[in-house]
Amino acid sequence: MAALASAPVKRPRDERLDFFRGVTMLIIFVAHLPENSWNAWIPARFGFSSGAELFVFCSGIASALAFGGVFVRRGLAIGSARIAYRIWQVYWAQVALVLGLIALAAALDRIFGLAEIARQFAPLLSDPEQALFGLVTLTWQPDYLDILPMYLVILALVPVMMLARRLHAALPFLIAVALYAMIWATGFNLSGNPWNGAGWFLNPFAWQFIFFIGFFIGMGWLPLPRLGDRRLMLAAASFLLLSLPLSFWGILEHWPFAQAVRDLLIPASEKTDLHILRVLHFLALAYLVLSLIEPWRDRLDRGLGHLLILIGRQSLACFLASVVLARLLGTIADMAGRGELLVALLNLAGFALILATALVVGWFKSAPWSGPAPKPVPEQRGAPVGPALTTRVREAS
Repeated sequence: MAALASAPVKRPRDERLDFFRGVTMLIIFVAHLPENSWNAWIPARFGFSSGAELFVFCSGIASALAFGGVFVRRGLAIGSARIAYRIWQVYWAQVALVLGLIALAAALDRIFGLAEIARQFAPLLSDPEQALFGLVTLTWQPDYLDILPMYLVILALVPVMMLARRLHAALPFLIAVALYAMIWATGFNLSGNPWNGAGWFLNPFAWQFIFFIGFFIGMGWLPLPRLGDRRLMLAAASFLLLSLPLSFWGILEHWPFAQAVRDLLIPASEKTDLHILRVLHFLALAYLVLSLIEPWRDRLDRGLGHLLILIGRQSLACFLASVVLARLLGTIADMAGRGELLVALLNLAGFALILATALVVGWFKSAPWSGPAPKPVPEQRGAPVGPALTTRVREAS
């Protein structure tokens, strides 16, 4: 009985995490589809933060749930090994993604006489040795292929935070804040383009800040404010409303004063280095949305919400699919013209294919081959011999 009492209790799955990860996958697809008119209406156009913050924050919570318990139960060494294994998986997913997109571009060039490799991967033609070396070392990150490398670096910081927690409860928070402050004080970044000296578009040492907010919440180290507090909801809603005229293109394009204020408050590196207004906007939005859906929390796994949850449960596979689909469907849009009806159909087709990816990957992960074989249906007496014999012959063949 004592051994049973000491066994760790598995946390119930929080459907909100998978729901919002599913939403993020669709937003990322819309944002990555070139010249997509739907991109003008994603949440990033109405505030400082974007789907990237949601993706990284949810990844932090998911990492706490997936890996944090390993550190607690098995210790720092085994926990670090688990993180190293995940880094290994994500690294090869990144390499396969880039090579797959290069192959896709080459196929489109060969079949349709396009110039996609020259447009998307120009250094691969002008300096192939440096380009290939940059791809495998992550020192060259082609456009829109920088999310997984950022995630890799942040994952490598997880054992550091777990060790710091053993030394002092406040130390992980101090490390996260210090790294974030260092970026804004020094401009430090990793090399993302060896030909022009540009850094990573998503600086991992800045973006770790939003990741570890989620991670600390998932670990239970960071207490959450009570959802539904009217004063907090009013403060969050006020901040979101104030950010709207400084973010929405429909206002910025017609009100030069709003654009001037935005330029004054937000530097050009605001996304690369994760400006604090982006963090505050995301936290305000997250609190308000979570408070509003709390009464319907037990209904998320229904209808459309169920489909989003299915996508969120297979977030890595769906992310890879979304990036490839965005390139492929973008080329189709270029060739067929970008009428609004076609763009709508391509977006909906992308959503459907991402969902199909989630279903297929979920089926494979369920390992249907590992269960017991289905019991044979007993033959009925008096049944015709011919059909039964035919069935047995087919099964034997």
